[in-house]
Amino acid sequence: MTEMPHKQLPAHIAAALAGAGGTTDSAGQPWAGRELPDGEKYHNFDADDGGMDSRLEAAFGRLAGGGGSEADVVAALAQARVFIPIVAQLAEQVVGENGLASDKESDMALVTVQAPDGRRALPAFTHAAALSNWHPEARPVAVYAARAALSAVAEEAQLLVLDPGSDRPFVVRRPAMWALAQQQDWQPSYGDPVVMQVLEDSLASAGNPAILGISASAGKGIESLWDQNIRPSGRIMAGGGAGPELAVSIALQPGLDQPAVEGVLYSLQTYWAGNEYFARAVDSVQIRLLHPGPNT
Repeated sequence: MTEMPHKQLPAHIAAALAGAGGTTDSAGQPWAGRELPDGEKYHNFDADDGGMDSRLEAAFGRLAGGGGSEADVVAALAQARVFIPIVAQLAEQVVGENGLASDKESDMALVTVQAPDGRRALPAFTHAAALSNWHPEARPVAVYAARAALSAVAEEAQLLVLDPGSDRPFVVRRPAMWALAQQQDWQPSYGDPVVMQVLEDSLASAGNPAILGISASAGKGIESLWDQNIRPSGRIMAGGGAGPELAVSIALQPGLDQPAVEGVLYSLQTYWAGNEYFARAVDSVQIRLLHPGPNT
């Protein structure tokens, strides 16, 4: 698997992060001295029952039934409320006259986890019970998914993981997570015509007659294993896996030696990494080498 190199944050995300936690709102007006009008809610989730957003639940149902996609799930997530876990973290400890240590100050901190590929991930939960089952001591904080994605970027996470440890985990990879943070629509790389055009352009740029063709499709990495008590072995869903999400097939002339193959791959991958759109839209790539026979 080839991960695309780390890129500078989009200006929209960087600006939002820079203003987070400030003394003024986005219009520059100070928070100090404000009072909430009578009858107005303190936040958008006062009447929240802690259940899953109905649109998100429907998107998961379509995915499980074979009629949906991970793009549908991310689109539903864009308007959904999720819960992120917050835990107490010791900030300062003092030793009393009796020699016993005690907590003097503690901070509340986001919980992040490490994905199997070593990348940092922010867990988020579609309903309160899922968070409690995962970490009983964590405090659930209700936020819109776009805010959760922005928090993930602030924590330098590359993934947003929905309901880890449940029977229906779902991974939102970096491009989709950045789209959520910017409140933009997301299109998976394996269905993006611009990504396909970049691949074609890389073939022309290489100008190597040993490369006979290039194509792409969804990688096996988009698949996730769900177990909704349908059967003990669970079900494979076409979305929500950790990656790689883009499978690139490269047809080569038969008989190439290893250095020649490595040269081809180096030239193509260098082109992809240098293309700003491709590097932003593609999280990771799985490369398949094809060597057509004489009658192919």
